[in-house]
Amino acid sequence: MAKKINVLYIDDEDNNLSSFKAALRREFNVYTALDAEEGLELARTKEFEVVIADQRMPGLTGVEFFEKLVEVNPNPIRILLTGYSDIASVIDAINRGEVYRFIDKPWNLEQIKNAIINASEIYYARKELKEKNQRLEKLHTEMNQFVYSLSHELRGPLMSISGISKLAKTEVLEPGIIEYFEMIDSATLKLDDFIYKMLDFYRSTKIENKVVPINFEDIMGQLVDEYNLKWDLSRLDTKLEIEQEGVFYSDESKIRVIINNLFSNAYKFQKESGSGWICIRIKVRVGNAFLEVSDNGIGIEEKHQTDVFNLFHRATQRNVGSGLGLYMVKESVEQLKGTVQLSSEVGKGTVIRVDLPSLETS
Repeated sequence: MAKKINVLYIDDEDNNLSSFKAALRREFNVYTALDAEEGLELARTKEFEVVIADQRMPGLTGVEFFEKLVEVNPNPIRILLTGYSDIASVIDAINRGEVYRFIDKPWNLEQIKNAIINASEIYYARKELKEKNQRLEKLHTEMNQFVYSLSHELRGPLMSISGISKLAKTEVLEPGIIEYFEMIDSATLKLDDFIYKMLDFYRSTKIENKVVPINFEDIMGQLVDEYNLKWDLSRLDTKLEIEQEGVFYSDESKIRVIINNLFSNAYKFQKESGSGWICIRIKVRVGNAFLEVSDNGIGIEEKHQTDVFNLFHRATQRNVGSGLGLYMVKESVEQLKGTVQLSSEVGKGTVIRVDLPSLETS
């Protein structure tokens, strides 16, 4: 059996209250009050799906009652009864009392039944949406904790394995054993890189931005140190050019996701022979940041260039990428309200340009 809708009706005329309750008591749980104060007291102690009030009442008008009701209990859907046409009162009711609907007096029974049913549907839809948002917020908080806890728990043993492997290679070993330790190092590096990718994926797809002042010199100093620990960059000519004028505001974690993945791709897709280079250029001018990462690597075929930003798309058969990198770049850039462009030529290299606006808040 469907739950009856709780309706509160406020009117200063007792006859109106009695006829309203008599006409609608079979379909709804009807509560009545003779004045605004009594109505507010009922709204404090009981949850109503719909509250109906007469506009002309002594003391508080219907609009003034609804204004106070929003402070006491904003959930019920509000309907105003009025016996006259007054556009100023209508506007006032919408702005101050957040009224859902107006009904002229004397009211029609079917009209007011339909109004109550429609209003209750809105009430339940809003309630369901609110509950879902609360569950999502809870899941979001738990996901934050899970992602960072998981990355920590995975990386701890991984770094121990890597450290032991490096230590073992310094000992006197039988011929061929060293190759096994090289394989261990390679596997741990791949797994560590995957963990970083998962963290980057999580950061890049988070809808909200944590806006802070961005210092590209500091960020790049930290990232270059990480790259030198992670990869052998000795055979590459790496260039870094930064020009920052003034303060730039953005989400630092997403900025790092963009630079990390662009540099990672430029490194991984170098040619197997010959001298390689990677150049990172960053310019900040009048509220905009321009990032460009270029290389002389293997390049991307023209037929793949429109798809490389899609999830899990690979433009090469070389088994070094996850198909996540450029997707995360695109997601982060879009979250930061920017644009990204790619130009590439097979055998000559790739250039990716990112344009980001400052996100300073008032």
